[in-house]
Amino acid sequence: MRLHDKARPVKLILMDVDGTLTDGALFVLPDGEEVKGYNVRDGMGILMARRAGLEVGVITGKASRGFDHRAARLRLAEIHQSVADKGKVLAGILERRKLAAAEVAYIGDDLNDLDVLRAVGLSGAVADAHPLVRRCCDYVCRLPGGRGAVREFIELIIRSQGKWDAVMADLSTLLDLRGRSAAPAPRRKRP
Repeated sequence: MRLHDKARPVKLILMDVDGTLTDGALFVLPDGEEVKGYNVRDGMGILMARRAGLEVGVITGKASRGFDHRAARLRLAEIHQSVADKGKVLAGILERRKLAAAEVAYIGDDLNDLDVLRAVGLSGAVADAHPLVRRCCDYVCRLPGGRGAVREFIELIIRSQGKWDAVMADLSTLLDLRGRSAAPAPRRKRP
């Protein structure tokens, strides 16, 4: 089956966090709190997915208070942290949401993502994913984890579903409503 054909039925996009939504770096503060960095382009990609009528969520092996705040801002539909068996969590999501595996996409980077990547309808890997992960995926991003790969994967799905123009029009309207122009304002000439 062709890549775009696999992307068309997707209703839910799931992803790993560390190494996928982030670059995998952890900064440990003196109090032991771990801090991660997130790329705003990936955040915009998640907003675009929601504007396209897609739901977005995470299944991650680690828990992070910082990610709780990020997830709330992104209004994620599914948040599963401290997961040892991602395949089991996926099965629960499919059952609870009454979705077929073909209606779910997942993007990851490491060996603990393999069960989910093999089970979903559309699988993606960040450019710097483990070689076994890259080999088993339908799509390997040009961008590495934490550097826009999630956005790239989401854009692939939106374009494959024929929703790109509607999402762009919707985002332009949204930006105009906030008082920002979608196009740069003309420059004034000085007298």
